[in-house]
Amino acid sequence: MRAFLDFEASSLGKKGFPIEVGWVFEDGRAESFLIKPAPEWSDWDAEAEAVHGISRAMLDARGSPHDLVAHRMLEALSRHVVYASAPSWDGKWLSALLRAAGLPRHAMRLRDTEEAQFELAAEVLGSAFPAEALRGVVAEIMETARSNCDRHPAAHRALADAERERQMWLEVRRLAENMKAVRADIA
Repeated sequence: MRAFLDFEASSLGKKGFPIEVGWVFEDGRAESFLIKPAPEWSDWDAEAEAVHGISRAMLDARGSPHDLVAHRMLEALSRHVVYASAPSWDGKWLSALLRAAGLPRHAMRLRDTEEAQFELAAEVLGSAFPAEALRGVVAEIMETARSNCDRHPAAHRALADAERERQMWLEVRRLAENMKAVRADIA
């Protein structure tokens, strides 16, 4: 099963660290955690806090210990394909979380959400279009889905943004299924 994941971070600096993680499976099951910083994590950016609205005090008061979050994340997601809208950034936060918990930094890999969208649309439309036309049709569907979903901007909270990625994936599926049905009616 596919899962969509997002992190929020203390800063985008080299020593930034994950402060929130959320994931949602394609079937809608979801989890999220505020992450209590590991002792060695100290980089904090007030501008980043202004974007996501999560304070250091909030993490200290309501955050779950970073090692427990890392273990829960691996338990929940390790048997699934996990997608992120910004896999290089989210991968950085994932790696920092895993390392701080004493886990291998490559214990879980992230794929780009656009891959999930492309694969889904191609799967739905595979037999409805010739191979040479499929890539263009899928690209058009993905652009339409992005346009439809951009009406709801990112919330800069982990679970809301992971859910937004899931909704975009569902929109790609809806558009692909509609296009396949129209194509079948014409044929």
